[in-house]
Amino acid sequence: MVEDIVGCKWSLAVLGAVRGGVRRPGAIEHAIAGLSKKVLNERLRKLMRYGILEKHAYPEVPPRVEYRLTEFGERFATLIDGVDRLQRELDRP
Repeated sequence: MVEDIVGCKWSLAVLGAVRGGVRRPGAIEHAIAGLSKKVLNERLRKLMRYGILEKHAYPEVPPRVEYRLTEFGERFATLIDGVDRLQRELDRP
């Protein structure tokens, strides 16, 4: 699972957007340059399948959907932060 998420720039970008407060699919798509709707939907499904994100559909017209980190997703994001810190340390001259 970690390799599947960390090895995919789009999954990390979507995770970062949701962590940053961008929760609606259209807003996520606009927040990440080059991300298509098809790839976004694939990544959202993958992140939900791994239990990192959860989907909340509001009973409104028109329908509104938002994504949030699960408790496991918060813990996973902390792991990603640690990997980022390690990489920055390795990149220092």
